[in-house]
Amino acid sequence: MKHLLSIEDVSREDVERICARAAAFSENQQREIKKVPALRGRTVLNLFYEASTRTRSSFELAAKRLSADVVNFSASGSSTEKGESLKDTVQTLSAHRPDAIVVRCPWAGAPALVAEWTDAAIINAGDGKHEHPTQALLDIYTLTRRLGSLDGVKIWVVGDVLHSRVARSNILGFQKMGAQVTVAGPPTLLPRDIEAMGVEVRYSLDDLHEADVVYALRMQNERMQQAYLPSMREYASLFQIDERRLGARSLLMHPGPVNRGVELSDGVVDCPQSLILEQVAAGVVVRMAVLFELLAASRAFDPVPEHQSA
Repeated sequence: MKHLLSIEDVSREDVERICARAAAFSENQQREIKKVPALRGRTVLNLFYEASTRTRSSFELAAKRLSADVVNFSASGSSTEKGESLKDTVQTLSAHRPDAIVVRCPWAGAPALVAEWTDAAIINAGDGKHEHPTQALLDIYTLTRRLGSLDGVKIWVVGDVLHSRVARSNILGFQKMGAQVTVAGPPTLLPRDIEAMGVEVRYSLDDLHEADVVYALRMQNERMQQAYLPSMREYASLFQIDERRLGARSLLMHPGPVNRGVELSDGVVDCPQSLILEQVAAGVVVRMAVLFELLAASRAFDPVPEHQSA
């Protein structure tokens, strides 16, 4: 595996291997010294054109825990503000010979273009409304740690599916692992022909208690260019997941950040069934596993150039 641009780039066996490696890294993180030398001498560049807390910090921490050198790039305060294009920025930064570039941007498909402009391994950390593959991997990891196999598990994805890159990656990822996926939300927030992805579609939460796992999505207001709902109050009254709607045995997930009082009530965010903080913790070890997979497992690495080995 040279790049991770989409969850479709990995097979079920790949996912299982990444999850197993993440579990091994998780055990290591319980020790006093958390660093391992797996990527010593390697450089990871975080190229972020959008705001991020969880994804950026976990990628940075993951790289540092693997002993890689890390460079963080933000569009704010860079030559991007002077009109420099994405291609020119990538080619300029590539002159520093990074081994991996983690890309988050508002343009769907941009990470695939970046992969054509550099020799570095590219990881898609979210591109517009397209995908967010490492989120899907960490969510699969979180669930398999709790449930074991996902074969036959009923997962409901609830909320703004139309604008959510997490929803697209997770639907594909959960199905890859054998889960049965249902999407639920207002008709205006569900993509047309989403049934073609092999999901069941619901326009209410009347049967939410059937779900083994409820995956709530936040309203992607920053991607909405028109009014999709009469009001947030009406959305919350019909689609907010609260103590009344969440089944007694259903696990609850959310990619963050949570809008309390909109998609989730305060009570369920902090309830025993919530896996939200486990998802955050999983982000570091799963991204460690992805970086290791791209830079160490599939490539021979000799820190001493051949002409100097004598």
